[in-house]
Amino acid sequence: MPAQTLTGKVVVVGGGAKNLGGLISTTLGADGAMIAVHYNSGASAGAAEETAAAVKRSGGDAFAIQGDLTKVPEVVRLFDETVRRFGTVHVAINTIGKVLKKPIVETAEEEYDEMFAVNSKAAYFFIREAARRIPDHSNGKIITVLTSLLAAFTGLYSVYAGSKAPVEHFTRAAAKELGPRGISVNNVAPGPMDTPFFYPAEDADSIAYHQSASMNGKLTDIRDIVPIIKFLVTDGWWITGQTIFANGGYTTR
Repeated sequence: MPAQTLTGKVVVVGGGAKNLGGLISTTLGADGAMIAVHYNSGASAGAAEETAAAVKRSGGDAFAIQGDLTKVPEVVRLFDETVRRFGTVHVAINTIGKVLKKPIVETAEEEYDEMFAVNSKAAYFFIREAARRIPDHSNGKIITVLTSLLAAFTGLYSVYAGSKAPVEHFTRAAAKELGPRGISVNNVAPGPMDTPFFYPAEDADSIAYHQSASMNGKLTDIRDIVPIIKFLVTDGWWITGQTIFANGGYTTR
């Protein structure tokens, strides 16, 4: 099959304002994609606008859009607005997530519900809305960012990893259903990433442990994850229904 490019492709990036999502947005935008830069809260509005501006400076096109993706109408609005602005959707990448590190005996019902709303429910309906918008046989791609803790035998992350785990089945089911339409669906599961998302839940000892578990004694760098995602949304189209663990050997499965 001829090499696939991102020129003129419309990409929705959930959590696309900063950190991993921001780098995905600017990288794909620099390759000519049109990016819907989603962000969750007003605190990220400035970062989202700057990311959209960076995409435009590099030759792509972009707009920033706020939405609480735990609310299904907001997921629908994100995709509706993308189609209104750019005409269609070709690629959808969901990076949003929330972490909680806590013993099971201390976990409140409200914390459980919030974790599953962010990490599971939002992911499900993001996939659903992407599947509804991506045209048949347009080489569509859907990717969810999960966590390498899915392959870990550990405590304290029960509702974090537990609320990410259902997305593996969502992805397999979607890949099977959407395959005849030429749409691939995958997950990427990084190790603990060196971003502000990681540190609030950890202390010095646990950070050192997470670092020691990788092959080079470091946390995962977002610059090592973006090329994998870029591959999956271009020449890696034949990969579908998979969870790719990209973590320097932090966990394997």
